Amino acid sequence: MLSSRVVITLIVLALVLGIPVRAQDNGGDITQKLQGFDAFMEKTLKDWNGPGVGVGIVVNDKLVFAKGYGYRDYEKKLPITSKTLFPIASNTKLFTAVAAGFLVEEGKLTWDRPIRESVPTIQFYDNALNNTVTLRDMLGHRTGITRHDSIWYKSDYTTRELFERLKYLEPKEPPRQFFLYNNMMYAAAGYSIELQSGKPWPDYVRDKILKPLEMNSTVYTIADMLKQPDYGVPFTEKRDSMELYKIPYYEDTEGLAAAGAIISNIEDLSHWLIALMNNGKYAGKQILPSKVLQATLEPAISLPNTAGETRGWWEVLNRAYGMGRQTASYRGRLITLHGGDLPGFHSQVSFMPNEHIGVIVFVIGNHLAPLYNALSYNVYERLLGMDQVSWTDRLLDIRLKNKKAGTEARSKAGYGRVANTKPSHPLSDYEGEYEHPAYGILKIGLKENQLQFDFHKIRFPMTHFHYDRFDTPDDEQDGKWSVNFSTNPQGDIDKATMSLDEAEATFTRRSPTVDAAVAQRLVGTYESPSGFKFQVTMRSGSGLYIVESGSPDQKLIPYKGLKFRVQEFADVVVEFVEENGQITSLKQIDPSGEYVSKRK
Repeated sequence: MLSSRVVITLIVLALVLGIPVRAQDNGGDITQKLQGFDAFMEKTLKDWNGPGVGVGIVVNDKLVFAKGYGYRDYEKKLPITSKTLFPIASNTKLFTAVAAGFLVEEGKLTWDRPIRESVPTIQFYDNALNNTVTLRDMLGHRTGITRHDSIWYKSDYTTRELFERLKYLEPKEPPRQFFLYNNMMYAAAGYSIELQSGKPWPDYVRDKILKPLEMNSTVYTIADMLKQPDYGVPFTEKRDSMELYKIPYYEDTEGLAAAGAIISNIEDLSHWLIALMNNGKYAGKQILPSKVLQATLEPAISLPNTAGETRGWWEVLNRAYGMGRQTASYRGRLITLHGGDLPGFHSQVSFMPNEHIGVIVFVIGNHLAPLYNALSYNVYERLLGMDQVSWTDRLLDIRLKNKKAGTEARSKAGYGRVANTKPSHPLSDYEGEYEHPAYGILKIGLKENQLQFDFHKIRFPMTHFHYDRFDTPDDEQDGKWSVNFSTNPQGDIDKATMSLDEAEATFTRRSPTVDAAVAQRLVGTYESPSGFKFQVTMRSGSGLYIVESGSPDQKLIPYKGLKFRVQEFADVVVEFVEENGQITSLKQIDPSGEYVSKRK
């Protein structure tokens, strides 16, 4: 054992030379420094009405503390342990960034060249993005594209289908100017890993990271989690009361796996944290490339000092996002961290590189989500002998004010409703499927004289609000959905508009299909009254086109029977005329009149 004088000398030398000082990891020292933490946690759970919290602490290369507070199953009063499995949600992202880093090391991906050079099949909204966006842009949330979570939330889209939807996401800002969190980019990165490695993302991550780190309890799906004996159960607080109630597991993570599918526990995550804290080494072996870990730490884009500027809380400064994690100064000490959030489960994995202290926090309950920051900070302050900032009180005050404001806001729902209005059409005219190229299908049904809303497994009856607007109930979990229908120039209900994510999205009624035999009957040469001839042709897989010499081909979109519309003009209808079982002519109908071309 070193004398106190030698220890002090080493610390002073480390400070002078810039050598990091490692925290002591003996059990007695940790127990002493955490004196009072249990009481603090009990009070915090009571004040916050919390179902349960799990806390793990890693010092140097050991898990030195793992304890649960409250319950993993609030109803059955089952305790949280170091083996309790929790969905870690977006804490998955650093696994994806590191997995991509293996391929960077192999030359199959690059951080800072346009990703299309490595993955030619990836397509963004336009060529400017195609020629610009890098893997670092995607993993650093700096593409300029907003998050569009309603594309994947509760959907059945595969990773490939999400990858193929990138091309419909119009950027809101130029690349590398703003931090715009985007789960879709991680789904695309996951599929890029599959394309370049030949293995689906789950298999690649398991082979390269989970198995070597002996994360043997870690799984990807709720179904697999429920096969284990020790797992968390999602409870949360109701919006307008303090009642805790059980909510369904969020299970639709397959397509978005690379952004948030991992399910783990304190013991397994301690292995991950040990490797991160020790330049990729675990159990004496180099598991993760140290160069890759350094790349994920490098700031890709700066984040504002929001808490300081808006509330005067300056403990957290100069935040920056790298790839799959962010860095900041916490009261003068470097910290790297990331959070994870899915319904009912919230988590944070963090560590201070220079102090070699890491903290894992799991919380159950959506209303407890802000706590993972507060509890992590409190652990660091205790272990480093710092005065404790009253984060839990600060954030509880905000939580209760927001809860009250939400209740008051919902009590005033319906403002602006115009009384005594009626829908413009019979309810049956609103039935159908409406499509958006990125968000997919909105189904509107009719049951017992009431419209039915169906979007990505979110299903509710709708009531008439005014004119052509219909609303769902305001659900405790899925919220309220409002749909405004509109007509085409022919007077048909053909569009449905909703507010999704950061903007309005308009869904267009899906066109009916035309039987190939019927379409073939329409093919031929037609002649206008002035003698101008043009062709109607059929192309395999894409339908009918009007082909005129010297003009772009015009696609015919099925409308009703032998009537078609054209993409360029909503007020134009093309109708084929049938007489005695034969197609005899084609009529173009627009606001100016009706023009007939005879079939030759």
